[in-house]
Amino acid sequence: MQAIRWKGTSFVGLRDAGDPLELAQRYNEQSADELVFLDITASKENRGTTIELATRLARELFIPFTIGGGISSLEDMHSLVTAGADKVSVNSSAIRNPKLISEGAKRFGSQCIVVAIDARKRDQNSQKQDTKDKISKWEVFSHGGSLATGLDAVAWAGEMEARGAGEILLTSMDADGHQDGFELDLTAAISGKLNIPVIASGGGGTFEHFRDALTIGKADAVLAASVFHYGKYTVSEVKEYLSQNNIPIRKV
Repeated sequence: MQAIRWKGTSFVGLRDAGDPLELAQRYNEQSADELVFLDITASKENRGTTIELATRLARELFIPFTIGGGISSLEDMHSLVTAGADKVSVNSSAIRNPKLISEGAKRFGSQCIVVAIDARKRDQNSQKQDTKDKISKWEVFSHGGSLATGLDAVAWAGEMEARGAGEILLTSMDADGHQDGFELDLTAAISGKLNIPVIASGGGGTFEHFRDALTIGKADAVLAASVFHYGKYTVSEVKEYLSQNNIPIRKV
């Protein structure tokens, strides 16, 4: 399962970060609020999400977790929720079949449905001025960031909220894995449009980056992998920094 185990840069060059369950237990001890497990190559490789991992996680963890990758039907959602997942994350399948989000929200509740959006900045030089004025600067990609969809990331996030998504997991493909900071313009553009929580992902490398994502980017939460997987910081250290900077965080 490549969910939490594999980490790359801009969705390529994946590296083994360790066993998902062992990492999950570590972050559980470090007071993470939630964990997210995404198999980013499941759709590309036409694989479903492993139910076994969800079962193992539910047995060992005491914090909420989201699992995604290869979820393409209500049956897949049901299997994961039944196995113990608190939320399911859908990306490529929502693009193929937007009704899946509406139906999933109706059946399981919006609080269970997370829509993951992988966005990359468009080449502004190749667009006509009238087109630039009508769409945002970011395009949605699917299948682990391998396929351009032509969808406007900001408009797509709005549609997913309208269809019943309870959260948006927003990843900047340009920033992912570089640890140079979250894509604040992208995050702010989508957070400012929606009434549901937006989780900023991609680019966290310093304490200040997390602060800026929550303040300048207006994100409701931040997600990071590299800085935690490879031991640069602990979750507890980041939460302590945020607390000292007057950003409300969940206490243990």
